[in-house]
Amino acid sequence: MKNTLKILILTLSFSWGCTQNTQRNERVEYTTDPFPGEAGKTLDSHTRWDMWDKPAEGFLGEFVRVPRDEVVGFALYTHQNGKLKITAQLYPLKPEESREVRLEMKKNDQWEQVQKVDVVYPGWSAHFEIEDWDDSNDVPYRVLHGQEASFEGLIRKNPKDKKEIVVASLSCNSNQNRENRNAIVSKLKEQNPDLLFFAGDQSYDHKEHTAGWLLWGKQFKEVIRDRPVVTIPDDHDVGQGNVWGESGKKADSPAGDTGGYFYPAEYVNMVQRCQTSHLPDPADPTTVDQGITVYYTSLNVGGVDFAIVEDRKFKSGPAGKIPQMGPRPDHITEEGYDPAKVDLPSLTLLGDRQLNFLNEWGQDWTDTEMKAVLSQTAFCGAVHFHGSMDNRLLADLDCNGWPQTGRDNALKAMRRAFATHLCGDQHLSVVVKHGIDEFRDGPFAFTNPAIVNTYYGRWWWPKDEKAGAGAPINTELPWTGDYLDGLYNKITMYAYANPDFSTVKAMRDTLKRSEVNLGDGYGLIRFNKESREVTFEAWPRFADLSQGDAGQYPGWPIKFNMEENDGRKPVGYLPTLQFNKTNPVVQVISEETGEVLYTVRVQGESFQPPVYAQGKYTVNVGENKPDGWSKKQVTFGEDQIMEVSL
Repeated sequence: MKNTLKILILTLSFSWGCTQNTQRNERVEYTTDPFPGEAGKTLDSHTRWDMWDKPAEGFLGEFVRVPRDEVVGFALYTHQNGKLKITAQLYPLKPEESREVRLEMKKNDQWEQVQKVDVVYPGWSAHFEIEDWDDSNDVPYRVLHGQEASFEGLIRKNPKDKKEIVVASLSCNSNQNRENRNAIVSKLKEQNPDLLFFAGDQSYDHKEHTAGWLLWGKQFKEVIRDRPVVTIPDDHDVGQGNVWGESGKKADSPAGDTGGYFYPAEYVNMVQRCQTSHLPDPADPTTVDQGITVYYTSLNVGGVDFAIVEDRKFKSGPAGKIPQMGPRPDHITEEGYDPAKVDLPSLTLLGDRQLNFLNEWGQDWTDTEMKAVLSQTAFCGAVHFHGSMDNRLLADLDCNGWPQTGRDNALKAMRRAFATHLCGDQHLSVVVKHGIDEFRDGPFAFTNPAIVNTYYGRWWWPKDEKAGAGAPINTELPWTGDYLDGLYNKITMYAYANPDFSTVKAMRDTLKRSEVNLGDGYGLIRFNKESREVTFEAWPRFADLSQGDAGQYPGWPIKFNMEENDGRKPVGYLPTLQFNKTNPVVQVISEETGEVLYTVRVQGESFQPPVYAQGKYTVNVGENKPDGWSKKQVTFGEDQIMEVSL
């Protein structure tokens, strides 16, 4: 018989200074089976509300039973456009303990309560939203439960006055090592990034997300407590080895290769609630099939605007839709296959909703100097060996290199905004410059290293062991240059960080030895708003920062200008635009095709727009969006000047 505890949650939202803003009522149920179906019975067993009636089992079962003054595990936040969002993560509460969680902030050296909410179960998370947030000052905060438990941190002011915005990029937190992450956290605290980006696989405990998520928070709490953090779940977070979400359909197995999610929507939504509720509100909150929520959105930090996309949720699964050309529906090993066979018009990658979002985001430069896209995985297959150096694949359809047309459309959306791409997932850190129609005509992309690379190894190792074609890359690494990946996508390899071992077992056996190279660690990305220069850094887990750039993986750092994210070669230029205001936004549209070539904030009081084909163009200019001035039927005119008055 199910025991049901119904709790009325009365959530009071307050703006700064405890002024009541809104009131809402929400009813939740605690049941012994919070996730429906047979598969649901196996989920989150270590953190269910009735866990206290049973003995703890295993590491995670013991780990979540903390002293009661430690039940507030950690908190994550972002703020944007006057709205602060905080998610507090609690350890499981006992039946007799209060479900109320309080948020306090320090003002004039005094702590003031600004909001209280009830914990949300399953998942034991608490969610705060503060309207009319003033982002011009640092503000200490603390989350409290009961009389003793608290977690303190700092809401940082918007670093819009900084010349350089620094982002740390991490993913793939192997559960083969449950120990602390101090080797990485200590370096991050010294390097002091403005934003932390965790690209997915924060937990590999497929059926125990809440416990695994709490462990991740404990490992990183000393660096996540005092700066904005973007966390997005990937396949392992929702309990699958791979996810092709197909707009939320139900998958028929944990392999998921027919498309969809295997575990109940309630579990997927819990994962997303814990990991993404602190992000800015979704661009379009409409749920997908099974009522699965979405979170794709954007976040502006200090004048760098980050689009956060979900590159799994809408993607088609391969099984039954394309010919199988390898040992699994998602692995291709057949030499010389026709790529058109796997790039069918019916297949989806980001989906129309997210492509429309990216195109709209790319045209809005409000408070923005530079742009980047954050997602789970890479838009190419920059890998040869998978799992071990005995397993060479041509293509892995888990990557965003497939379907190829969807990949190209996503990269074009980035290129229109001169946006850089950052991701994780691959367990192999690489830097590539994408090619869409030609080599090097697309944006730069940086795949970060795995945090601890002992779950699944990958290697970049061309079969002929030769450098690629094209202009040589200035690097000590031998296998760089222009290549076709296994899906026949054009990529230019700039750097890769292969582990020195040929099997995952060998990597696990040596994971605590600081002198060995497992290819793990984290990425650091610097956006210089004045010069428009982007710098990619790849730091080994046990790197010595005192060595400077020599402490990074060979081939890094890599520097390029934001404009290089559009690598197309101009065939001519439109007349020079002379502005009456500095640094406006310029958009160029082909009148023949209707395509937006680019929308970008330019520097200075003049700009000569490049174009890539003969024809007539519409030029739009504005202060933050291209909506203040427009001229149609503009043609080549390299010696002409057009006055633009805004």
